[in-house]
Amino acid sequence: MGAVIDKKSFDTIANYIEYARSSNDSKILVGGTYDCSTGYFVNPTIILTEDPHFKTMEEEIFGPVLTIYLYDDENYSEILSICNNTSKYGLTGSIFAKDRYAIEEAEKELIHSAGNFYVNIRPTGAVVGQQPFGGSRLSGTNDKAGSKFNMMRWMSPRVTKEYFA
Repeated sequence: MGAVIDKKSFDTIANYIEYARSSNDSKILVGGTYDCSTGYFVNPTIILTEDPHFKTMEEEIFGPVLTIYLYDDENYSEILSICNNTSKYGLTGSIFAKDRYAIEEAEKELIHSAGNFYVNIRPTGAVVGQQPFGGSRLSGTNDKAGSKFNMMRWMSPRVTKEYFA
């Protein structure tokens, strides 16, 4: 695991970890340590929370921090709704499932919650030129860098209509 990009990012990630450490709604299962004595290193951290609206579930951290929220199977639709309506960001999302109906329900419910949606694969690694990439909401305009759709961002299409009578 490499260092995070800079001191500001390091401090932000450390603050999220400390928030989780001090909260009664979460428990750090793995990691939770960081060190900036030589570079800005944050150990991969896994947080377990009992609150689906916990801070680390709703905000982009851009660091090696994963938050887990466990739910009962019968609450699956409710959890999808929470996922769809909680975040102001919409870059990527993913689901891991064997149940085709669960996958289709997620694809339908989360259609506007992620610009790139992955099924049974990690939600990282889109390569410009191979897979269009871009998010919506506060994660961008969803214009898909690396695709022909992005070209419209750099053009000003115009229609002219003239009447000859």
